[in-house]
Amino acid sequence: MTISEASPTPPEEFETRRRTGRLSVDAWVRAALDLLVRDGVAAVRISRLCEELHVTKGSFYWHFTDINGLLEAVADHWCDTQNDSMRALVELGSMAPRERLDTMTAALVGDHSPAVENAIREWARTNVIVADTVRRLDRLVFSVVQEALLELGFDPAEARLRAGALVYAGIGFMHARDSLDTPTPQEIRSMFRIITVRPDI
Repeated sequence: MTISEASPTPPEEFETRRRTGRLSVDAWVRAALDLLVRDGVAAVRISRLCEELHVTKGSFYWHFTDINGLLEAVADHWCDTQNDSMRALVELGSMAPRERLDTMTAALVGDHSPAVENAIREWARTNVIVADTVRRLDRLVFSVVQEALLELGFDPAEARLRAGALVYAGIGFMHARDSLDTPTPQEIRSMFRIITVRPDI
C-alpha cells in the first residue's frame, strides 16, 4: 500500500472554466500537485502555474491570498486522499493474514509511477501537515503487517522485526525502482514470501 497518485482534471472542470473564465479551487490544487510531483515544491510558484494553465494572476488571487494558501490547500487535499488509503488498510483486517499480505504486495508492485510517492516524502521534510499524514500512513502499514505476522504464528519480537523489514523494503523499492534493475512482480512476491514464512514450517 503506497501513497496515492495525483488525480487528473475531470471534464466538468473545463466546462466550469469555459462558463466562468476562472479555474476552480480544485483545478488550482490539482495543477499545483502535478507541478510539485514533476519539479518539486520549490517549483510551485504563481507565475509558473499561471503560465502552464494559461490564466492571469487574477484567477489565482480570486481563490488564494498567496502561494502558501495554495500549498495549504494542496496539503489538505492530499491528506484527504490518504485518509481513504488508511480506511482501505483497516478494511484489510477482514481478510486472512496471508491474503492480507498478498494484497498489500500487489498494491506495491502495481503499474504506477513512484514519482508521487517520492515527491510527497520529500515535501514532508518541510511541511508538518504532510509529514504527519505520511507518518500515520507508514505506522498503519506497519501495524497491519505486524498483526498479519502475529496471526501467522510469529512471536511479537520476530513479528516486529519482520514487519519492519517488509515496510522498509517497500519504501526502498519505491525510491530505487528508477535507478536499479526493477524486480518482477513475482520476484517481489518471492522476497516477501521469504520474510513471511516461518522457518519451522
